[in-house]
Amino acid sequence: MSLFTTTSGWNEEEHSIFADSVRRFFEAEMAPHMERWNRDGICDREFWRKAGEAGIMGGSVPEAYGGSGGGYGFDSVVLYEQARCSDSAWGFGIHSIVIHYILTYGSDDQKQRWLPKLVSGESVAALAMSEPSGGSDLQSIRTTALQEGNQYRIKGSKIFITNGMTADLIIVAVKTDRQEGAKGISLVVVETGETDGFARGKKLDKLGLRGNDTAELFFDDAKVPLTNLLGDDEGQGFYQMMNQLSWERLIIAISALGSMDYALAETVDYVRQRKAFGKRIMDFQNTRFKLAEAKTKCELLRSFINDCIQRLERGELDPATASMAKYWGSQTQNEVINECLQLHGGFGYMTECPISRLYADARVQMIYGGTNEIMKELIARSIDA
Repeated sequence: MSLFTTTSGWNEEEHSIFADSVRRFFEAEMAPHMERWNRDGICDREFWRKAGEAGIMGGSVPEAYGGSGGGYGFDSVVLYEQARCSDSAWGFGIHSIVIHYILTYGSDDQKQRWLPKLVSGESVAALAMSEPSGGSDLQSIRTTALQEGNQYRIKGSKIFITNGMTADLIIVAVKTDRQEGAKGISLVVVETGETDGFARGKKLDKLGLRGNDTAELFFDDAKVPLTNLLGDDEGQGFYQMMNQLSWERLIIAISALGSMDYALAETVDYVRQRKAFGKRIMDFQNTRFKLAEAKTKCELLRSFINDCIQRLERGELDPATASMAKYWGSQTQNEVINECLQLHGGFGYMTECPISRLYADARVQMIYGGTNEIMKELIARSIDA
């Protein structure tokens, strides 16, 4: 299977060549370690460096900052192939989001300082928005960053932070003006190895995505240079987050498709071999109909995603359409993998069966990046505008 459709307006020969290279890299360097990553709850730091050496993480980054000078399509390929490999431990999705924040809003000095290390895998990135008191409601964040001389003094905490245990570079959503709502939010970059007052809590124990390190972060008067503000002025953070959420939500849809393709392939292989009542499970009409439904859902999502990537490359992916991709992709992912697990019978419920892990991993897709209920509200607003 492939991310591309035959009519992908954004797919060029170099994307297909890149996809083949990424697939081979994951087969050699990712697949042999996934079981251990899921057991240990963390992806090897060495893998990040190997991915950097292979040019996996710089496809959308200009050559001046260590990348290959391409667009979102290259990151899309990586995200799909990772999910198609059934991995959920490597936190490249968030890493890519941070890269695009810096590309879009960072000064040239910030880009020169941070992007080459993110591309090479020397640095791992995280994005800290959610707090214990709220997730999707970004306007209500309580973490503050107040000026003190030539520094910000950050106080507060963040939770559910992907790559939280390993991140060297964290974009933190803070209130720089406590009297304002959305207009008081700014984004400040915290370099964890150089920041006194920054601490990581324990690695959080989750239902799924068990190989991906997720943590709570604490800022106890953490001091960060004023030059680490992302953007020209304070108060731009809410706009910056809203503008980048389209890519974050499309990432969720892309990973949903890769996971669905993997689940369907595994299930087809299983029902061809497994027998019941003297015949293959594949030969039962119910099985064939369920697989037909799953395949149709995969192809519909594939076409929609390709259209969204093409819009994104042109700078035309609107928030409502990205919300549709996230909502429909994650919802369909859960539906398809649920049916695939059912066709595996009792074996599908065993944790050593890949479909069991996919089932647990899929559930959070309807929650993070904005819950699907929030997605529906955003879509409805675009209809009623």
